[in-house]
Amino acid sequence: MNIDSIVVNGESRGKRKLRESGQGLDRPTKHMKPQTEELVDDMMYDAVLPPDSGDTRLIPLAGASADSAEWQATIEEVVRNVVSIRFCQTCSFDTDSALASEATGFVVDAERGYILTNRHVVGAGPFWGYCIFDNHEECDVHPVYRDPVHDFGILRFDPKVIKYMPVAALELRPDLARVGAEIRVVGNDAGEKLSILSGVISRLDRNAPEYGEGYSDFNTNYIQAAAAASGGSSGSPVVNIDGFAVALQAGGRADGAATDYFLPLDRPLRALRCIQKGQEVTRGTIQCQWMIKPFDECRRLGLTSEREGAIRASFPKETGMLVAEIVLPQGPADTKIEEGDVLIKVNGELLTQFVRLDEILDSHVGQKVNIVVQRGGEDIEVKLHVGDLHAITPDRFVSVAGASFHDLSYQQARLYAIAVKGLYVCEAAGSFRFESSDQGWIIQSIDQKETPDLKTFIEVMKAVPDRARVVVTYKHLRDLHTLNTSIVYIDRHWTSKMRMAIRNDITGKWDFSDLADPLPPTPLVPRKANFIRLDSGNHSAAAEMVRSFVRIVCSMPVKLDGFPRGKKTGVGLVIDAEKGLVIVSRATVPYDLCDISITVADSIIVEGKVVFMHPLQNYAIIRYDPKLVDAPVQSAKLSTEPIKQGAETIFVGFNQNLRVVVAKTTVTDITAVGIPANSSAPRYRAINLDAITVDTSLSAQCGSGVLVSPDGTVQALWITYLGERNHSNKDNEYHLGLATPTLLPVIQQIQKGIKPSLRMLNVEFNAVQMSQVRIMGVSDEWIQKVEQDNPERHQLFMARKVECGHDQSLREGDIVLSLNGKLVTRVSDLDVMYDNEVLEAVIVRNSQEMAISVHTVPTADLETDRAVIFCGAVLHRPHHAVRQQISKLHSEIYVSARTKGSPSYQYGLAQTNFITAVNSVKTHNLEDFIREVVKIPDNTYFRLKAVTFDNVPWVVTMKKNEHYFPTLEFIKDPSESCGWRRQTYENGVLHKGVGSPPPLEGSDEGGSRDD
Repeated sequence: MNIDSIVVNGESRGKRKLRESGQGLDRPTKHMKPQTEELVDDMMYDAVLPPDSGDTRLIPLAGASADSAEWQATIEEVVRNVVSIRFCQTCSFDTDSALASEATGFVVDAERGYILTNRHVVGAGPFWGYCIFDNHEECDVHPVYRDPVHDFGILRFDPKVIKYMPVAALELRPDLARVGAEIRVVGNDAGEKLSILSGVISRLDRNAPEYGEGYSDFNTNYIQAAAAASGGSSGSPVVNIDGFAVALQAGGRADGAATDYFLPLDRPLRALRCIQKGQEVTRGTIQCQWMIKPFDECRRLGLTSEREGAIRASFPKETGMLVAEIVLPQGPADTKIEEGDVLIKVNGELLTQFVRLDEILDSHVGQKVNIVVQRGGEDIEVKLHVGDLHAITPDRFVSVAGASFHDLSYQQARLYAIAVKGLYVCEAAGSFRFESSDQGWIIQSIDQKETPDLKTFIEVMKAVPDRARVVVTYKHLRDLHTLNTSIVYIDRHWTSKMRMAIRNDITGKWDFSDLADPLPPTPLVPRKANFIRLDSGNHSAAAEMVRSFVRIVCSMPVKLDGFPRGKKTGVGLVIDAEKGLVIVSRATVPYDLCDISITVADSIIVEGKVVFMHPLQNYAIIRYDPKLVDAPVQSAKLSTEPIKQGAETIFVGFNQNLRVVVAKTTVTDITAVGIPANSSAPRYRAINLDAITVDTSLSAQCGSGVLVSPDGTVQALWITYLGERNHSNKDNEYHLGLATPTLLPVIQQIQKGIKPSLRMLNVEFNAVQMSQVRIMGVSDEWIQKVEQDNPERHQLFMARKVECGHDQSLREGDIVLSLNGKLVTRVSDLDVMYDNEVLEAVIVRNSQEMAISVHTVPTADLETDRAVIFCGAVLHRPHHAVRQQISKLHSEIYVSARTKGSPSYQYGLAQTNFITAVNSVKTHNLEDFIREVVKIPDNTYFRLKAVTFDNVPWVVTMKKNEHYFPTLEFIKDPSESCGWRRQTYENGVLHKGVGSPPPLEGSDEGGSRDD
């Protein structure tokens, strides 16, 4: 299976327009190399099979066997002109997603340095890549042309860079493609440097293959052959025995059948000649898709015998004609040509082939053509204006508020048979990350102002202040019947610049320019609201609890600490209404580089700031300005006594729709639990906790809530714990209770204006039973003490994992008997660590009882306070979860995430790697790293020494690209309004407050969506 068959979020989407009978069964795949399966945030990214395409497997190679001497001589000449292309499409644009892949191309002009390859390789958007010749010389390539419709593009390289072999070119001979001709496909097949596959041309009149919902060629015939090419062979030359290129490899079946599809070279040859002459490659369109239909089907559509006879007489080898398949609304052909019309003449000339139709349209851009079609046996003659195909193919996009936009393309419009107009969201991220899908959205209006095109959109967004909440209406291309409406929070502080990118076909780059600085936020004013009345029957205390709950939305502009999503929604509990303090799960607020919106009484929206994040117990405390809230918010009364197993309580929770549910229930268990670690991408998890479970099915449905006594005292929080990612690529979440007495010491300090400075044992403990500890050497005397101290649960705690990075006198396997003279039989007995630098412990180690001094470690530096984005990779100190799970820290530079289509993605610098050196200079921390990487000139190679999470050292060579992936740095700074300072390095020079974080891979994929 090949990369181009990817289906967004694993969901195969059907088309609006059904194709000819049976075509869906042989839907092909483009032949770029599949991206290797990678564990990204513990998610396996596999290539996904398109609908109805059969089994996915690598296609067996049909190597040329026992070639004649003549063929061998031909191949020796051809391979010198064939190059392997390694490339990135750096961001999502039009039908293309950001990716890094490999393909093939071949030199068609050695003097000027032109390489022919596929359009789906060059892509519609920003491209960055290089090519490798047969002798392993390498040079940069950049696009000079990508066809708006047909699957070919032209790259350019500098011939002077190739020093150790003569560069020659293959001659394009579309006229030599004939049925029965023996051919060879020479290219980078299945990721190999060079592979030569044999085949025989079987058809010249196949309709262009449909590749699913992404880019597809149309309005051309394709050549069909049996060659069994696979991933990486896109752009390979199809050559005959004389060494002429007769076609261009484009795609093939994905079900294992040895069938390949080649693009005829008529139009690539014409484009090449125009470029060689310095002329514009004109492309005309009447916005109508034609299909080749056999004569029998044309007769059923109304082709008369007289017209058929004339066609057969003029073209004796033809077996079909062109029939209108899709006519785009509001295009030149709309209301004049209808689906099912059989094309007879263009400008008085009988016509049956796409090549001739293209020739006429391309030479009449801006003029009119006369077209004769037959409709139900009647000749219809129409005069149509020929539009400019380049004008309806986007060559620019605007990035703002974390998302990117451009005008709807002809490709997308043709796919859904709609008019070529509208504002398309090509990168649905940041403020414009909508529900259920990352692609396919058309914006209708913003802030009550229509946005029919990119130009209007720019003016509308210039007038929207930072942090504004505006009404956005939008539709999806797959469901244009439904108008969606959302309230969108506009972020112009993390992503401050509104930038325009325009394609430059001379340099091959996209030129960026700043359009407007953000308007300052509109000051918030106090708002008044009342809470709902909860009809809870006999549970009046539960009804009052409604006044203590607020809704929380947390948006993270940069992916840190291995957290899998960019946005989370949950419910928090107000613990001090006068000071605006709210407690919430860290599964909702994972770190403080974020925007927090707090909704009070489902009416008033205010901003929140992180005050405190507990390192172990899975909660954060945030603050809002109570002066902005004129509502009867009630501080929750927290119990000072721990709830007991078997106690009756009232469960007040919020279900998946964030609706309040109430049930009287019983505490079934209070036990030490271990939240499973996410092994491949460590992220925050709670450890050393006593979890409460209750006897109601509602508990599994609710991720937020409380357990409350009949008098209204909150006995426990009900919160979500983020666990591991399962085999279905879903994040497991655990809903458990946390007793309130453990919260009080921290809350009381914060209420007094004191920031808690906790210490901790950097050890994860497991509860062990008496039968186990007896075998491990604990004496009967200690066992009796345990039974007396904790009649409900006879247990002690064993050190399961000692975190790395700090010296620790405890060892894995130690049984802790007491700390500072207090027997440890409950998790709460470990709380003594929070206030003591040294604990006097009695332990059992290797069946020997001993007394030791145990040093605690500070927690102030556990949270990430600095992040660097370099070559698309997010780097920061190994966060707490990494230290919990790894045995040795190789450096203080940890790869937390990376951007698809970036150098880090292309060259394989993976998430969870540690960087230890840059160009042989050791880099122990981010300061060392920044100092070395800013010295590296742009577009040059450098070396990184890295170590995998499994302690395997390796070296990665990477090329720097500051144009698309500048070096950004985020530094925690309380003096900044966001709490963080942002700065950019360009050519080694520091610029403060510029640059925007790129969208990162896996941010919302694979797990449930909470937007």
